[in-house]
Amino acid sequence: MKLTVLTYNIHKCIGGLDRRYDPGRVRDAILPHGPDLVLLQEVDQLTRRANSDKQVDILGDWLGLRHRTYFPNVHLRTGGGYGNAILSRFPFTETSNFDVSVPLKKKRSVLHARFRVRLGADARARTLHVFNLHLGLSGIERKLQLRRFLASPALERLHARTPVLVAGDFNDLWGTLGKKLLGPAGFRGMPRPIPTFPAYSPLRALDSIYVRGDLRVGHVLRPRSVVARTASDHLPLVAEVEME
Repeated sequence: MKLTVLTYNIHKCIGGLDRRYDPGRVRDAILPHGPDLVLLQEVDQLTRRANSDKQVDILGDWLGLRHRTYFPNVHLRTGGGYGNAILSRFPFTETSNFDVSVPLKKKRSVLHARFRVRLGADARARTLHVFNLHLGLSGIERKLQLRRFLASPALERLHARTPVLVAGDFNDLWGTLGKKLLGPAGFRGMPRPIPTFPAYSPLRALDSIYVRGDLRVGHVLRPRSVVARTASDHLPLVAEVEME
């Protein structure tokens, strides 16, 4: 079975260049790809800058993705906050969030969703675990956060062949996290790093997708339409993921 997975730091639906709030542009950057799973970072909820919108619900409705889970990592003094979201064509059987924050740094967490996915009309269902994360800005912080994730009960208890997908904004400036930490833990990345930041002229491969167990990452697309280059300060990544 092949799944289309999209990961995207939407920057609260504020354009990277014009600083204009417009969730419709984020929708238009995602919609042509018809994703089965959407992992979003920096999703606003009930903030002044976002007109008190609940972006997870607005985007979920527009994209026709009924199943959603959301957790705000950062709470603003002016009200509301922002965090990570997972939108899906498949219903969740379980969803949770766990903290990977480093003291004195901005709050960070990993959003986890568990699915039962049927490979075909007559085939048995498989369990799929999806983890959405947004790591910190310093190298030491990122390593600590990723080690906490890898040692978390939500991941540690899983069988080596259980399909696991991890995606999001790794802020991996030097492209070393996969080789140093995720690879030794059994994860496989994309065929090559793909720059996604800044959206208007991408130089850094901050966003990525990793899999473990009976999953394989196939073709990966970095949309560069006019709307994708203006909707956020990141470009989305769209990957074809095959479950064995």
